[in-house]
Amino acid sequence: MIEIEREMFYNKFKEGVMDLLTEERQRIILEVFKEKEIVKINELVKVTNTSESTIRRDLTQLENEGILKRVHGGAKLLKGRSIEPSYNEKQDKYIDEKERIAKYAASLIEEGDCIYLDAGTTVFNMIKYIDKKDVIVVTNGLKHIDILLEKNMNAYIIGGKAKARTKAIIGVDALKNLERFRFDKCFMGMNGIDLKYGFTTPDSEESILKEAAISLSKKAYVLADESKFGEVAFVKVAQLDKAIILTNAEVENYRLYEEKTKIKVVTK
Repeated sequence: MIEIEREMFYNKFKEGVMDLLTEERQRIILEVFKEKEIVKINELVKVTNTSESTIRRDLTQLENEGILKRVHGGAKLLKGRSIEPSYNEKQDKYIDEKERIAKYAASLIEEGDCIYLDAGTTVFNMIKYIDKKDVIVVTNGLKHIDILLEKNMNAYIIGGKAKARTKAIIGVDALKNLERFRFDKCFMGMNGIDLKYGFTTPDSEESILKEAAISLSKKAYVLADESKFGEVAFVKVAQLDKAIILTNAEVENYRLYEEKTKIKVVTK
């Protein structure tokens, strides 16, 4: 389909009919997004044979209409705010970026720390990099506990309702269990990071647990690849200043995020 669109575009260009109308150009842009989740600006410049400034204006307009959101160097289509991606869906995306963030996060753990590991996929990747032995780990991650035990770590899993989609323990019982602990550090996954709405997640029960873990910790870290910035999920967890963000790139409006909280960009 996209090849047909491109051919029509270039035929019109050769005939001297162009500049393309904004509406038609944006339709072609959206066709590209049907094939890829995230599209870089230079790809759209090439497929539309227009300038980078024109593409940026198009993306800004489409973002204002709630169709897509800008990410570092490009854009992605917006999905339903209350739809929670499954654990497997999240695990297979941004693999290299998550590895870098996870490895750095693990390096922040010190001997004698009591830490909380959220059920997120990037947090899960931390476990193999933890090299400290005198550490107590508490988690609500069903996937996490086996790896922690394989590493002979002093590990606790909080009791409560098991959520199949995200492999997390949630609910009132989980919250009661969690509130018994105090942590030196917690490491959290998050679905959305936004300048106005802060940290957000699609599930209200998970949001309560995330908020509690942050409040029970001396230091809180949110591990998030660049796609999470500018995203707003259904339920607010906390304001941005409640946690330090570990990410893989300087995103759009990076300086504005820096004004609200500490950010560490992990490049290696």
